[in-house]
Amino acid sequence: MIVRDGFKVLIFETALLPLTFLNKLLLIPIVTAIILTIVFFRDPDRVIGEGVVSPADGKIDHVEGRRIEIFMSILDCHVNRSPVDGVIRRVVYRRGSKFPAFLRVENPERNEIQIENEHGTFKVVQIAGFLARRIVCFVKEGERVKRGEKIGMIIMGSRVVLEVPDGFVFVRKVGDRVKAGETIAIKSC
Repeated sequence: MIVRDGFKVLIFETALLPLTFLNKLLLIPIVTAIILTIVFFRDPDRVIGEGVVSPADGKIDHVEGRRIEIFMSILDCHVNRSPVDGVIRRVVYRRGSKFPAFLRVENPERNEIQIENEHGTFKVVQIAGFLARRIVCFVKEGERVKRGEKIGMIIMGSRVVLEVPDGFVFVRKVGDRVKAGETIAIKSC
């Protein structure tokens, strides 16, 4: 299964296939582009974990206090999921600089989603990397979300930050790989 935004790209790439009858050399780049689109825009089914789950697929590259950062390479699934059940209290998009996502910079382009429940406010920040063309947010303020529900996607390489309220500790460390919705990232104290 692939995300809706990926279908638009696939339709365009598939429309280019007739060009290969005119020039066989075009077959390799067009088929490669189709395969990469399918890989990048994939949206696999997930078995949702218990507790607070990772909002993104990728590799944890920073943990500090109540904040964890996940780097999503171009090969990771880029669909982001809610780490908890709750209500979307705030969605704030901010334009900013676009540096490679593996760098942590001061003013990146980002979309901040605040999810509130009985434990406090959980913040998921989608950060666009250098290759990212856009951040897609699937939720709006006031909506109720379930743990593991899709809340957005970042087109191309990027980073996702999860900030949690007091009373929680991370059970994953720098270097660990996580999967959105499946991997338990946090437990209560």
